[in-house]
Amino acid sequence: MHLYNAWLPPPVAEKTQKEKESFAYVVSSVKELWRPDDPESVYSTLKWISVLDLFIKAKSEVSLEDLGSLVEIGLDLFHSSNNKLYAQVRWGNVLVRLLNKYRKTLSLKIHWRPFYDTLVHTHFSRNSGPEGWRLRQRHFETITSLVRSCRRFFPSGSAFEIWSEFRTLLENPWHNSSFEGAGFVRLFLPTNLDNRDFFSREWIEACIDQWNSVPNCPFWNSQWAAVIARVIKNYTFIDWEPFLPALFTRYLNMFEVPVANGNASNPFPMDVPRYTRFLFSNKSTTPTKAIAKSIVYLLKPGGSGQVHFEKLVDILEQYYHPSNGGRWTYSLERFLFFLVTTFQKRLQHEQMDYNKEEQTELYLGKSERSSFVTAVLKLIDRGQYSKNEHLAETVASATSILSYVEPSLVLPFLASRFHMALETMTATHQLKTAVTSVAFAGRSLFLTSFSTSSTHSEDFEGADVYIDLLMVSLSNALLGIDANDPPKTLAMMQLIGSLFSNMVKLEDNSDGFTLLPMTSFSEWLDEFLCRIFSLLLHLEPSSVLNEGLHSSATSGTFLVEDGPYYFCMLEILLGKLSDSLYNQALKKISKFVHTNILPGAIAEVGLLCCACVHANPEEAVVHLIEPILSSVISSLRGTPVTGFGGRGNSKASVANKLKPTLSPALEIAVDYQMKILSVSISYGGPALLTYQDQFKEVLAAAFDSPSWKVNGAGSHVLRSLLGSLVLYYPIDQYKCICRHPSAAALEKWISTKDLMDNEPLMSPKWHIPSVEEVAFANELLNLHFQSALDDLLRICITKVHPDPGDEKEHLRVTLLRVDSSLQGILSCLPDFKPSFKNGRVEDPDHHSFFIAGSSGSTVGTTEQREKAAEILHTTCRYLLEKKSEESILFILIIRILDALGNYGSLEYDEWSNHRHAWKLESAAIIEPPVNFIVSSHSKGKRRPRWALIDKAYMHSTWRASQSSYHLFRTNGNILPSDHVSLLMDDLLTLSLHSYETVRVVAGKSLLKMMKRWPSMISKCILTLTDNLRDPNSPEYAVLGSCSLLATQSILKHLTMDLKAFSSFLIGILASSHHDTLKVQKAINELFVKFNIYFAGVSRGIFRASDNNSDGPDFADLMTQIGSMSFDTTGLHWRYNLMANRVLLLLALASRSYPTSFPLILSETAGHFLRNLRSQLPQTRILAISALNTLLKESPYKMSAEKPSALLQESQGDIKSSLEGALAQIFQEEGFFSETLNSLSHVHIITDSETSSSRGNHVNSFQSVADKSITRFYFEFSAWWPRTPSWISLLGSDTFYSNFARIFKRLTQECGTPVLLALKNTLEEFAHAKERSKQCVAAEALAGVLHSDVNGLLEEWDTWMMAQLQNIILSPSVESIPEWAACIRYAVTGKGKYGTRIPMLRQRIMDSLVAPLPQRVTTTVVAKRYAFLSAALIEFSPPRMPISEVLLHFRLLEELLTNMNHPSAQVREAIGLNLSVLSSNIRLYESTVANHSLEEETNNLYSRLKAQSWAQLLVERASELALRIQTASHSDSLETSTAMGLENGFLDSSSQDDIKQMETIFHFIISSLKSGRSSVLLDVLVGLLYPVISLQETSNKELSTLAKAAFELLKWRIFWEPHLQRVVSVVLSSANDSNWRTRSATLTYLRTFMYRHTFILSYVERREIWKTVEKLLIDNQVEVREHAAGVLAGLMKGGDEELAGNFRDRVYKEAQIIHKKRKQRNTSSSQSVASTHGSVLALAASVLSVPYDMPSWLPAHVTLLAQFVGEASPIRSTVTKAVAEFRRTHADMWSVQKDLFTEEQLEVLADTSSSSSYFA
Repeated sequence: MHLYNAWLPPPVAEKTQKEKESFAYVVSSVKELWRPDDPESVYSTLKWISVLDLFIKAKSEVSLEDLGSLVEIGLDLFHSSNNKLYAQVRWGNVLVRLLNKYRKTLSLKIHWRPFYDTLVHTHFSRNSGPEGWRLRQRHFETITSLVRSCRRFFPSGSAFEIWSEFRTLLENPWHNSSFEGAGFVRLFLPTNLDNRDFFSREWIEACIDQWNSVPNCPFWNSQWAAVIARVIKNYTFIDWEPFLPALFTRYLNMFEVPVANGNASNPFPMDVPRYTRFLFSNKSTTPTKAIAKSIVYLLKPGGSGQVHFEKLVDILEQYYHPSNGGRWTYSLERFLFFLVTTFQKRLQHEQMDYNKEEQTELYLGKSERSSFVTAVLKLIDRGQYSKNEHLAETVASATSILSYVEPSLVLPFLASRFHMALETMTATHQLKTAVTSVAFAGRSLFLTSFSTSSTHSEDFEGADVYIDLLMVSLSNALLGIDANDPPKTLAMMQLIGSLFSNMVKLEDNSDGFTLLPMTSFSEWLDEFLCRIFSLLLHLEPSSVLNEGLHSSATSGTFLVEDGPYYFCMLEILLGKLSDSLYNQALKKISKFVHTNILPGAIAEVGLLCCACVHANPEEAVVHLIEPILSSVISSLRGTPVTGFGGRGNSKASVANKLKPTLSPALEIAVDYQMKILSVSISYGGPALLTYQDQFKEVLAAAFDSPSWKVNGAGSHVLRSLLGSLVLYYPIDQYKCICRHPSAAALEKWISTKDLMDNEPLMSPKWHIPSVEEVAFANELLNLHFQSALDDLLRICITKVHPDPGDEKEHLRVTLLRVDSSLQGILSCLPDFKPSFKNGRVEDPDHHSFFIAGSSGSTVGTTEQREKAAEILHTTCRYLLEKKSEESILFILIIRILDALGNYGSLEYDEWSNHRHAWKLESAAIIEPPVNFIVSSHSKGKRRPRWALIDKAYMHSTWRASQSSYHLFRTNGNILPSDHVSLLMDDLLTLSLHSYETVRVVAGKSLLKMMKRWPSMISKCILTLTDNLRDPNSPEYAVLGSCSLLATQSILKHLTMDLKAFSSFLIGILASSHHDTLKVQKAINELFVKFNIYFAGVSRGIFRASDNNSDGPDFADLMTQIGSMSFDTTGLHWRYNLMANRVLLLLALASRSYPTSFPLILSETAGHFLRNLRSQLPQTRILAISALNTLLKESPYKMSAEKPSALLQESQGDIKSSLEGALAQIFQEEGFFSETLNSLSHVHIITDSETSSSRGNHVNSFQSVADKSITRFYFEFSAWWPRTPSWISLLGSDTFYSNFARIFKRLTQECGTPVLLALKNTLEEFAHAKERSKQCVAAEALAGVLHSDVNGLLEEWDTWMMAQLQNIILSPSVESIPEWAACIRYAVTGKGKYGTRIPMLRQRIMDSLVAPLPQRVTTTVVAKRYAFLSAALIEFSPPRMPISEVLLHFRLLEELLTNMNHPSAQVREAIGLNLSVLSSNIRLYESTVANHSLEEETNNLYSRLKAQSWAQLLVERASELALRIQTASHSDSLETSTAMGLENGFLDSSSQDDIKQMETIFHFIISSLKSGRSSVLLDVLVGLLYPVISLQETSNKELSTLAKAAFELLKWRIFWEPHLQRVVSVVLSSANDSNWRTRSATLTYLRTFMYRHTFILSYVERREIWKTVEKLLIDNQVEVREHAAGVLAGLMKGGDEELAGNFRDRVYKEAQIIHKKRKQRNTSSSQSVASTHGSVLALAASVLSVPYDMPSWLPAHVTLLAQFVGEASPIRSTVTKAVAEFRRTHADMWSVQKDLFTEEQLEVLADTSSSSSYFA
């Protein structure tokens, strides 16, 4: 049994035994309802879903057999319910919870393929049902969660099948299918034991190659990182050593941090289609969880994982520093969090399994643990005082977890940081953070000091230090309690609560044994109470105390609002005090409470008293409660009374015309005292019985008082008093029961997972109401509930008050008494008895399930609840008639109706708002499962006993709220009692009230009732929709109806009930006569919600229309709505749009049941085809969505399986069911001309069209609401283009692919007649002047070209080819983007993954490749190249036939000869085409190389040609770079006058060189932007030198391009074998004769070294290091300074050996130079460059450690400062470096300066002090 159930109140705990058989009954009920032969029977099982959820949440004990059979039924149901999305979502969610909770106990075999089929069928195909996008999104989330839960149960062989299935999607990395493939691999690939044989070294290599194929794409990285992380975690037998450098390189580069002052994120990340990002879980930030998991599980004894991890930490730690924050801080904080939590999980697993497993040699030992902790401490050290709150919090909890693993490392660090924070005067926020850290690590400090097992000689000295630390922190905690600094005060309170939770008892140390060696604990306690009193006196209320009804007794200041550290601390402290100390505290508190009236701190003082009462009710009631009672009684004695309090009539007030009042001072005092009283007595229980009479008197006086404030305070007291008498709640919660076995002075903490049956002592002591308490509660109910109800009836029937003001007051007080009585007893008043359909009264429990739960002892009777319902119904009617303006009375009435009708909802509210919830998550009271301090490990986190009791109490409250909530939903025979119907009628009336506040509150209450009694929903829907239809309904009634109808409970019900469904639809569509803006907005929002949540319609609705003669018929409904959906009806355009949308939804819904309504689809399709010419733009857009969905059949489409001859034979037989209706429409005269014209109006072309609206609907005139009506969710998955769009040259187009898709579908549906009908219109529009008409022509042509219908080739020859050629040769420029998109669409690969070649692709390409006529403008040349690039990116290289390969070579040759074209635009297009062609060829080659060689001769030919172009390009670039540099150099030398005619030839040839070079730069830029660079790395390496060397030339355009290429190259990672070549290029560039090239090389090196730090060999790093060192003495001062900056970066990044050698060498050289200078006092023979080099090297060493103070640094920085007397540039280098040193070390200078000697500090001071005139 779960701990929370074992610890329930005894009466409830006994009953939980029955839950096992109840669960078995539920499972058998589901079995009976589910009939596999009838898929519709799934709907009847849905009513049990919430019940199954209850058993899971209640943590009930259930039998494994039942569980197993339930999961099997559930999976069967899930797979049989295709197209029933709602049913799959509900069952899927339950299955996920069951599989996750019982994953270790269930033994199942689940197959993956059915999930994949469902996923593809529902989300990745164009099978769009009518379901709303919200439901589809939930469906996707459910099915992916379900797959993740089932993965562990996939049988062996699944991994192989899954990889084989998705491997083909990954073959073309530049097609969107590869992103889907990666998502599927991540989702499906199992890493369980059954599939371990699949994962081999070869597979990992293939996986990493696949990962490398798409660079700079966050989505791609996160998918592969997750896959690799799971494999690393689950398969320890794989040797990961060879892969570590590559993996860590990936991990480092995935953190988007700024390197060398660069950008933090890539300027051109690969764009992943929106729907893929939407569907596959993808955080756009770094996948930190996967990285942390991989790193932790890569660690093993003797492995190099730790070394790599330390290097990663060295590089990343600087970004944790507060001064280096940025948007990357979030991912770094998550990284730290996941590192520590994953490490803890791994240790826990290893410690718990240590004896079972054989592979213990891979477990982490002491040394591995300490080296991991040491590394993580570096990050913790940097991030501790971060300005980012999340990072500071994570650091504190990480410190806490690690302190249990390696206390000897973490605790000294913690102590030193705490003392440092105490000393800092400036940064006060540091103290709060340091205190939080001590609070979180309090238990580990105690355990280290006190545990008997850890008193080893080396730790022993530390023990006293930690005790001192705790003493200091406790005494400072008192000083830190300050009303003006809330965060610090709360941190101090958390600290006190945390420390005292560890102690067994708090007592004065008279007996010599105590935990904290204080002089006297009672003195500390006195001081503490003084501080608390002072705090309470100076508190300022956070808001003006709100008057009236909702001023709960506890609306307070930051102490209550910002987390209950305050109350929790008081509870723990007072609960643990010894008797003498408790009495001492109680006297002081009692004196304080009775001598001060603090209206601004009611809640705070109340909670202080409450904590006293909870700790010891008998004492506290005497000293605290009794004096307050007496004070209130004496204050109210003799004050005026109204007689409304229930103990007399109100004759006095009638006689006296003046309204009686209390003086303001008295009112405030009484209100304050009573509210304090109400909070204090919550846990009083039997101790309060002594003062029964005083309580009765106080309550009567309060309700009789003329002050509304006092009445309100009285209601609080009544509520608390009833609650403390009859409810179950824990007592003695904070007393220690069990001491820690290793440290007797500490309390033992418990884990819920380690519950032992032999520990009954641990369970809590509950307040079980005694007979006397129940009797007193019943007496109070008679006084204030029964008599108040009688008063109500009297007021309403006999109208006792002549004065309406008095009547209102009397009603208000009486309702308040009823309300507070009900709020106090919660569900202890028995519920209504339900009625039964057949009239028999039977035991409802007999036919249902059982969940134990009760909030207290029963008081009162069902009859009392029924009487209250009747009287409230009467009162409600009376008020609506006589006092409909009194909103405060209605709010009170609704609260009472809610408490009467919604049995258990008050407990549910309390459970959801529980104010203690914080404590259970605060790290201060969690002891992790692994504890190496006392070597005790558990299965789960351990917490103090009081915290678990708190959780058990909340669990009990939740059970009480749920025990009867679902009882009546599962049995159709049970109906709500008549009283519930009365209450519902009242609430329905009130939810249509004229005041919005009343409507909202009543609506919430009504909804709860409808959920509990679904049979009542239909009746409500009919009432509400009548309001929409009725033209005389007032505005507020329509608004109330809309807000209720828009709730999910009602929208879900519509799909099952035809009458309600038709009433709802007709109601909305017939509501156009309500013309106010508010109402129209509400109706529109309701309709949008209906669309978003629409779940289709069940078969039942269609059946109803067959069987049901009297009700509405589905076909009639279609006819009625169809008649509203024509333009001619004169409806407002929005209503026309709604009618069309509903028509479409119903047509799609009927598609699932084709036999019922055969003609609906064809009529609807015809209707929407006509609508393309509609005058209403929105309706046109909806028609496009509709046709895309409705045109499904493609009888005329030719495919590989259906050659044309066969097609012609069978054509007579196969006809589309829609063809007849459609052909008739589109053959009307002028149909296409009108249609294209009206569609052209949708294209709004602006001058500044910047963003591509690909496939998107027109944004400019559609509001969000309209979009959700006109758009379909399926457009996510049918998105076009299917390849990434990165070509800026094509501009932004207004080509809407869904328009093109209509023409394509129409052609496939009806064949060549469409082509003939379109021909003339197309020709006219293609040559129109308006761009919008050309757009539509482009879309229509694209659709037709891609349709692949029989007869298309003939039409191509007849007119299409000529049409295309005209487009290519036409000189117009503005519509190039649309025509390029048209060609791209036409050559797009067929099939979902674009692998089949469309019929016309070859012919279209031939038209494009054909040479242009001799004399055409450059715009036409540029246009042809733009079209070519648009077409080429759609090719799938792995599947190219030889003809396409040859076409590539033809084009390649043409491009290589035209690289020096005079037009810049054409050169850009050539460079771009070059990159696409060459990458396509390379990918084709690599695929062919991997497969069997067919047509070997052709492959050989292509391979030879391919190698030569790459070589040619690289060689040409190198020559050009040298020539341009030379020319540029000579340009700068010659003056303009010397340039004579003889230089003309040189000039034209150098111009030619520049043009070719520009083309090459365009090639580089587009290769890197497009993500195609992974197959062109060898070429890019060859082109690296030109890019570096041409950064600064006399030609500005060329240099700009070189800089753009350079920026992109910085981001590229070069893998082996290209890396060595890059290193050699870099080393040679660093020795270039041109100093600008040397400087550019250094710039490149900064990022290059960072990105490749893990994969560069030691030799390569040393070579680079030497080269940079040489540049320190370069003759150009800029190069020298740049080299110093690079060296500082290199020293930060990991190579400790190289850095150490360098520092020592530099220091010696600088010392020698300084000595020489001293001796000669004149400049020595050494050159300025070499001296400056030495100084720069010193400066680099100093700046390489910005925040720390290693032992060598003082000497280095002092020596550097001594060069301040040198001439410039040395002097400026020194002053800058020393100033930077001071800035970065300012935070810790107070501590760090102790490491310097006096002399060194003087030298530094001399350098830093600025010179002054007055010196």
